Amino acid sequence: MQHNTHGEMQAIKKAISWKLFILSYLFVEGSCQDFGGGQTQFICTSVPKDMDICAATLQNSMPGEDLKTTVMQLRETVLQQKETIMNQKETIRELTSKLTRCEGQSAPEPGPGGRRKETGIKNTMGDVSRGPSDTLAQLSQTLQSLKQRLENLEQFSRNNNSVQANSLKDLLQSKIDDLEKQVLSRVNSIEDGKPGLRNETEQRGRVESTLTSLHQRITDLEKGQKENRPLDKFQLTFPLRTNYMYAKVKKSLPEMYAFTVCMWLKSNASPGVGTPFSYAVPGQANELVLIEWGNNPMEILINDKVAKLPFIINDGKWHHICVTWTTRDGVWEAFQDGVMRGSGENLAPYHPIKPQGVLILGQEQDTLGGGFDATQAFVGDLANFHIWDRKLSIGEIYNLATCSSKAQIGNVFSWLESSIDIYGGASKWTFEACRQLN
Repeated sequence: MQHNTHGEMQAIKKAISWKLFILSYLFVEGSCQDFGGGQTQFICTSVPKDMDICAATLQNSMPGEDLKTTVMQLRETVLQQKETIMNQKETIRELTSKLTRCEGQSAPEPGPGGRRKETGIKNTMGDVSRGPSDTLAQLSQTLQSLKQRLENLEQFSRNNNSVQANSLKDLLQSKIDDLEKQVLSRVNSIEDGKPGLRNETEQRGRVESTLTSLHQRITDLEKGQKENRPLDKFQLTFPLRTNYMYAKVKKSLPEMYAFTVCMWLKSNASPGVGTPFSYAVPGQANELVLIEWGNNPMEILINDKVAKLPFIINDGKWHHICVTWTTRDGVWEAFQDGVMRGSGENLAPYHPIKPQGVLILGQEQDTLGGGFDATQAFVGDLANFHIWDRKLSIGEIYNLATCSSKAQIGNVFSWLESSIDIYGGASKWTFEACRQLN
């Protein structure tokens, strides 16, 4: 497609060069003739070196109207050719843009504070900077994760002699095989540059629909093993760095002039564990965000203002972390495993946390409830996420980190399975703090 367009452009350029040559030929320095009428018109012609100038003038003379008509025709031709060139350039831009979107070879530039700017281009299969081979590898990892979960279910069904579980497992295995074929076909189309790229969005939609359905079926099957589990004894697992795995809190936050947010985290992701949670409100995507992205330290963002936190958690072990903040003077404190590791002030002072927003676990929001970037996704396990609308004391935080019977639950948000919805393959597993650590 690009080769043919280039050839057309060369032909157009040659045509324009020829027209311009004719114009210059007509107007170069040469003989001239007065046509009377009180006005002087100049007709310039090329005169052979050995020819008499007067004879050449008479021989090459041209009526004024004919000359005017010829010049106007040439001018019109040039304008048409210019318009054609502009159309061809626009076509090339459109083709380049489509090809870039299909191959996923362009990424948005980082915005202030190291966070990506919203570009409007979504690669829903993962990081927008990934090429076809990386996309296939990532999706293969997703499928491998699903297969592992199915093997666990198969072992469970054998131990419990569950005919229904075996039947559903076989169905899910078939779905996985179909999905692998779709993924392979999609990536091969990209690598071979086939015309099927025009159906990229439709293909992607089918793959994602199958993937979401598959995850949901597996989750439903796994629930059969967890019917007797307390609603707060669970963890969320985000096994891959994607932009489609996340959990959404069902209710929003109230207006808060102070808060404490605590959770258990386990991750060995590098570089950066990603975004454990983000809270966006209309007009401000970074109203309240906890993020460790790239080679930056973990940060807390409030109204897009940033404080660096002294956490070191990407060692593959469970850690309990808490962050407290008050709007007065923007004072904040950071606790890891029950011990204060750092504090500061002037973090978004006198700015209350706004209500009516969207709270997401596992992804950073560039728009309200969306705009996820795979490079900023959380990878690892998260549990016991709680929010209070006040600053907890050092003793209260220590009770949480040591699983004391005196430990409190969040009065703004408390960790319950019924309080969140999960999407894209993030999974729930049984978890009891301090009993399963490391």
